Amino acid sequence: MDLRTLLVGLAHAALLAVGLLLVIVDARTHRLPNRIVLPTLAVAAGLIVVDAGATGRWAPLLRAGAGMLLLCGFYLLLRAVSRAGLGGGDVKLSAVVGLVLGWHGWQALAVGAASAFVLAAVYAIALMALRRADGSTRIAFGPWMVAGAVIGVIAGGAPMSATTALW
Repeated sequence: MDLRTLLVGLAHAALLAVGLLLVIVDARTHRLPNRIVLPTLAVAAGLIVVDAGATGRWAPLLRAGAGMLLLCGFYLLLRAVSRAGLGGGDVKLSAVVGLVLGWHGWQALAVGAASAFVLAAVYAIALMALRRADGSTRIAFGPWMVAGAVIGVIAGGAPMSATTALW
C-alpha cells in the first residue's frame, strides 16, 4: 500500500467518524451544527486541493467543485420550494457530500445523492406502515445523506486509478 492510498483511507475514516457524529446529532435534535459541518467542508476541500497538487491530476478537483455546486444547488432549490422540509444544515451538508462524491466521480455522486432520497423514503414509508408517523412527521434527513454518501463512495469506487483520473 502506498502512502497516498493510506492517507486517502485515513481521510475517509475521519469523514465517516464525522458523519456518524452528525447522524447521532441530527437524529436526536434535527440539527446539523455549523461548528461540525463547516470545518468538515473546509478540511475536505483542503485535502482535495492538496491531492490535486501532489498528484498533478486536476480533473478530480474540478469534478469535486462541480459536484459540490450541483448538489448544494439542488438542495437549495428543494429548500426554497419546500415548506420547511429541508433545513439549512441539510443544504450545508450537501456541499460536503457533493464535494466528496464529486471527487470520487460522477457515478458516485449520482448514486450517493439518489440513495439518500430512496433510503429516507423507505424509512418514512415503514414508519407510516407501522403507524408511527404520518405525512406531517418530521424526519431527520442528515442520516440518510450520510448513508447515501457511504453508498456512493462504495458504488463509485476510488478515484485512484488512471481511468477515473479523466474528467
